[in-house]
Amino acid sequence: CLTFQLACCCGTAACSLCCKCCPKIKQSTSTRFMYALYFILVTIICCVMMSTTVANEMKTHIPFYKQMCKGIQAGEMCEKLVGYSAVYKVCFGMACFFFLFFLFTIKINSSKSCRAYIHNGFWLIKLIVLAAMCSGAFFIPDQDTFLNAWRYVGATGGFLFIAIQLILLVEFAHKWNKNWTAGANHKQVWNGLLALVTLLLYSVAVAALVLMALFYTRSEGCMYNKVLIGVNGGLCLFVSLVAISPCVQNRQPHSGLLQSGVISCYVMYLTFSALSSKPPETILDENNRNITICVPEFSQGLHRDENLVTGLGTTILFGCILYSCLTSTTRASSEALRGIYATAETEVARCCFCCVPDGDADAEEHVEKRGGQTVVYDEKKGTVYSYAYFHFVFFLASLYVMMTVTHWFHYESAQIEKFFTGTWSIFWIKMVSCWVCVGLYLWTLTAPLCCPTREFSV
Repeated sequence: CLTFQLACCCGTAACSLCCKCCPKIKQSTSTRFMYALYFILVTIICCVMMSTTVANEMKTHIPFYKQMCKGIQAGEMCEKLVGYSAVYKVCFGMACFFFLFFLFTIKINSSKSCRAYIHNGFWLIKLIVLAAMCSGAFFIPDQDTFLNAWRYVGATGGFLFIAIQLILLVEFAHKWNKNWTAGANHKQVWNGLLALVTLLLYSVAVAALVLMALFYTRSEGCMYNKVLIGVNGGLCLFVSLVAISPCVQNRQPHSGLLQSGVISCYVMYLTFSALSSKPPETILDENNRNITICVPEFSQGLHRDENLVTGLGTTILFGCILYSCLTSTTRASSEALRGIYATAETEVARCCFCCVPDGDADAEEHVEKRGGQTVVYDEKKGTVYSYAYFHFVFFLASLYVMMTVTHWFHYESAQIEKFFTGTWSIFWIKMVSCWVCVGLYLWTLTAPLCCPTREFSV
């Protein structure tokens, strides 16, 4: 077992655990798990760097703290190792790590090539390289110029990461409807499921709209909230009408209310998230005291324990980011972004249609047992996902994490403890994402009308 672990860390062997009782794992899965683990590790370091609570605890409990900071030339209180500038540098190293692997793994189609072996192994060496890149960023000369330039690169990459997730959401909605519609041609039960799920989606969207109108608006003030809730609700109604309009139905028979329901629910979620991220509005009451308006009263109580809210909220947020990275790096997702879809004849209706594995390990199941966890080498015939696309998505995710942790364009006053207090930049990013999602869905509906000579497939 020890020999196998050394081969995993310093050689070409796939990663596994030493415990025999663990279930068998595919080589492709273990590789993605290890890269995700590196991503989580650096993300946690970034959150710690943005925490004033951690910094104060270190000053209080670590002996010779000042001397240590001076010794490593990080400032009297390690100012160079905390704050937004430190996060920018660490994320620069992580982004460079994934970008170099993106270039290194372009056009790898066989897992037996030398480059594929490096991608799937040498984990200790890659961890050392990642740590060196993150540390080396602190020695970049002319820090001010670097930070100003890197900020724009981070914003561009962060927006591109959001755009990819929105495109895949629209593709997911079309794929869902197409898959279940294919089943309805053979069994009527799929028509019933389509109607039931569509009704449920619209019920959730309408309920969310009503609740936001009740809790985030009032008779006086809250004009931003009223306008945005009304606009986004109107957009959901508009895209639903467009989806079932005769001109769209003639060109795209698979278009329907299921896709519109999915988009409407997501629009309502982004609207709620944006309203929750908006800086609070205050007015003077009859006693000349400042009171917060346009937010639910119960949310004010929840935000009192800032450490609890920040810890839970940050964990959930970055869990969602990691999930988005892993689901958007499958071969099906990369093909969808290039406009490659399954034909209607090959569609097999299933309830969990989105959980189809990338590759079939049983087709050629080569098992390695070396005293620890069983590893299934499922890439003997070829790669089951695009290595280059996988690293490119994690490169963009690194930039998205950098911008999110540092509050996007309010970086100078950013603290992890104030992650959920709300800023205008986060509010508008979420609202623009909402409108971009609607625009992308509308384009998939109207593109065949605008370009009738081209063939579109969704």
